[in-house]
Amino acid sequence: MSKSVSDKVVRNHADNVPFSAILQARLSRRTVARGGLSAALALLTGTGLAACGGGDGQGNAPAPVPAPGLKLGFESLPASMTDACVVPAGYVAHVLGPWGTPLNDNAAEWDKDGNNSSTDLLHSTGMHHDGMHYFALEGSSTEGILVVNHEYIDEQALHPAGPTMVGGKRPAEEVRKEINAHGVAVMHIRKSGGSWAIVKNSRYNRRFTSATPMALAGPVSGTDWVKTPFSPTGRQVRGTNNNCGNGTTPWGTYLTAEENWAACFVNTDKANQPAHQKRVGVSTSKGRYQWETASGDGSEAQGEFARFNVTPSGADALSDWRNEVNGFGYLVEIDPYDPGSIATKRTAMGRFAHEGAAYGLPQAGKPLAFYTGDDSRFEYIYRYVSDAAWDAADARRTDRLAVGAKYLDKGTLYVARFNDDGTGSWLPLTPDSVGKDGTRLGSRYATLDEILINTRGAADFMGATPMDRPEWTAVHPTNGDVYLTLTNNSSRNAGTGTNAANPRLNNVNGHIIRWHDDAGANSFRWEIFVFGSDAGAAAETNRSGLSALNQLASPDGIAFDARGILWIQTDNGIDGGRNNAVARATNDQMLAVIPGALAEHKGPGPAINAANQGDLRRFFVGPNAAEITGFACTPDFKTIFLNVQHPGNWPAYGSSDATLAPTGTVRPRAATVVIQKADGGAIGV
Repeated sequence: MSKSVSDKVVRNHADNVPFSAILQARLSRRTVARGGLSAALALLTGTGLAACGGGDGQGNAPAPVPAPGLKLGFESLPASMTDACVVPAGYVAHVLGPWGTPLNDNAAEWDKDGNNSSTDLLHSTGMHHDGMHYFALEGSSTEGILVVNHEYIDEQALHPAGPTMVGGKRPAEEVRKEINAHGVAVMHIRKSGGSWAIVKNSRYNRRFTSATPMALAGPVSGTDWVKTPFSPTGRQVRGTNNNCGNGTTPWGTYLTAEENWAACFVNTDKANQPAHQKRVGVSTSKGRYQWETASGDGSEAQGEFARFNVTPSGADALSDWRNEVNGFGYLVEIDPYDPGSIATKRTAMGRFAHEGAAYGLPQAGKPLAFYTGDDSRFEYIYRYVSDAAWDAADARRTDRLAVGAKYLDKGTLYVARFNDDGTGSWLPLTPDSVGKDGTRLGSRYATLDEILINTRGAADFMGATPMDRPEWTAVHPTNGDVYLTLTNNSSRNAGTGTNAANPRLNNVNGHIIRWHDDAGANSFRWEIFVFGSDAGAAAETNRSGLSALNQLASPDGIAFDARGILWIQTDNGIDGGRNNAVARATNDQMLAVIPGALAEHKGPGPAINAANQGDLRRFFVGPNAAEITGFACTPDFKTIFLNVQHPGNWPAYGSSDATLAPTGTVRPRAATVVIQKADGGAIGV
């Protein structure tokens, strides 16, 4: 998630024991006999990262070992602070599909003065690329479908001279342009002559924006919560917004995560604002982009602007837009292979600021588990478990959204509680569940649909562990360990306290946690994988012993490739003024490491520590002011894709070379960067 649209307000006022206190207690438990915290820091020397073995996803048998001889084949990059991308020696990088790139002939070519129309943006790549995935066509590593999220907009770059306001109203054309710059792009891409390009006018190419009609499925669909003038039956909603992290499914669909959507809406009736709106952060003064002010324009169709004002004004929900906001905050399933399919919001998987959704290793006859974070200060980690048991034949079906309905519309949503002994529990969010005060969750929220609309409130009630901004999740391809980035939390102070899973006050650097569980069990084992820090920090901060060649802060995007290499991306707020030591040393980056299994690590400290930190290597550095996010790779591992979001002055005009800095000032364009080896070999090894 970009810090440009992050929700900096602490909205979780529950008194649940925070993760940082749990982690601190765990360190104390394990080291009190060895001399306290100083001894704990001296003992951060667990087993090597290349260790293999561990659980098979069931916790009771060895996992397949990593590919023999798998090791990183590049040297860690030095720091960089330039208007260019940096890759290791022997690699090349070029720009693909920067915002405003036409997908078909209905869009004009991108204009460097910002004069493109809303229609152009409807048929072009959107703004601020984020999560993504490569879907091979017939298994090809040279032709496929790249699906890319577009998280938010930079109004100054989008319009010729930034946004305007006329008589207290935003112009309708500007608002439509901004709405169309959000969402998701589905792009047919092909490699030719060593370079990748969008196949213009392909039948696969399409855009989902903040105005595209989508289906609502699962327990919330059809209820009074989501009935609007646009969809009196509550079966549809218009648009998807603030699409940040992503996931995929075993049957070949894409999951896009709606994150900071709440701030785009406004309810000016502050005195009567519903608790669920307060809990997710719906504004009581104005929307983030003030789209609601365009309401009443003569060209407005079906309340396309009025719907962002959810203040009750009519007799019921069918005469105003009070319920419009309830159609947002979900994981949205897209079938990239079927251009005629309708994107579907899977409400059973919870409603909050979703940040990605990684699935656990599928096992025949067992339910599927999906893991996702809620990216805000002191929010929670969730797991969704399907009612249906996995049938491998479903991976070969072509009615992919029907398969999605089978697994994603009926299941149980859980929230995580971490204990200071390295164990944890999944707490079911169901009416019969007993909360921390000994009463049933159903006494607070009577039905499942009410629980899901109030997901954060239900998690508060159950006593979940508040975390340091849970973001992306990734699952190891062989042993099933789950990794999650905790980006940072500068609001964690003496008043809020620490816990075992969030042990540092004023945690400006963030950390990565990992755990192991089974979809059929409600307990898990966990540990810290790595602590972000600058290399020169004291041992209590630099608990992983990071050096100048791998110091990192604000881990955000995270992904495994099928070989078992873990890729870690950062969003260190460099656009906010280089406010910590890591930001003052290097631009945001992507690092790589080959981790062993959680079960193999026996030390008291993090898996990455002073003894093995050199196995974590910096692979990529982005241009000034940019976040590095999104990861995809081809089946042959010879191409990887990542996204450069909100660069300050990049890419260079007239060149596709991502490593070339502009000679002057350019209108910045978020873009996908394609990285390959100059000799055509596999990436990273």
